[in-house]
Amino acid sequence: MSIISCRELSKRYGKVEALRSVSFGVEGGELFGVIGPDGAGKSTLFRILTTLLRADSGQATVEGLDVVRDCRAIRSRIGYMPGRFSLYQDLSVEENLHFFAAMFHVTVRENYALVRDIYRQLEPFRARRAGNLSGGMKQKLALCCALIHKPSVLLLDEPTTGVDPVSRRELWEMLARLRQQRITIVVSTPYMDEALRCDRIALMREGAFLKIETPEGIIAQFPQTLWSVQGDPKYRLLKDLRRHEDVIAAYAFGDAHHATVRSERITPLQLEENLKMLGYLNVEVKKIQPTIEDCYMQLTGT
Repeated sequence: MSIISCRELSKRYGKVEALRSVSFGVEGGELFGVIGPDGAGKSTLFRILTTLLRADSGQATVEGLDVVRDCRAIRSRIGYMPGRFSLYQDLSVEENLHFFAAMFHVTVRENYALVRDIYRQLEPFRARRAGNLSGGMKQKLALCCALIHKPSVLLLDEPTTGVDPVSRRELWEMLARLRQQRITIVVSTPYMDEALRCDRIALMREGAFLKIETPEGIIAQFPQTLWSVQGDPKYRLLKDLRRHEDVIAAYAFGDAHHATVRSERITPLQLEENLKMLGYLNVEVKKIQPTIEDCYMQLTGT
């Protein structure tokens, strides 16, 4: 049985469909990622799973418990870290941790081993008010408070948004260590590169899941030939690529453009020559392996 199970979950806010018949399952000890841009419906899904919001239709269970009927039992079994920092800003680091432990009728001492690796980085600031911490330190404190009652399921809603690259890397390293303790983790993120750190991912857009698969599986299923195209000026290059009869789609990607092409009709060298004839400088065209972001763009048709 899946630790988390959702069937046909739907939720509306007026005319906006935040969730559209979402169904999926998460296995015990799995690190499951929900990947999508802002407004995709990730936070709505997490609020339903954490019993903070009711779906309009469908069913969701956590460890076999219904999120509506058994909400009190579920809350004692899950740790939740919302997207916005929600701890008490006027309490110190230490006071926040003790407060959340007391809320679940445990002590920091009895579960300290679970948060020790994270809390060690906070100890020099344990008397500082939470509101005066840096973004990365707030993130670590929120994770400690979500773990202090020893949950079996951890739900993290965009935990790396707005923090520096070092803190992002550290968080994912922490999650990898928590997986070794058989904690089931569901994490949402708008950052496509973070998908590779998950066991399985769901690509989400406009309230619906586009595909659920391992990151490697999604990349392996990319159905088209992908080229990286460079040249100056870049903006005009993108417009010309989109007009080209052998280019299916093109979009900006870092300092280059990624283009899916009809490779049976054109080669990279031929496209280079075409672009040089149009007056482009520093032209380079090469075949590349797709990323999760390329797969997402292909699935959404953008």
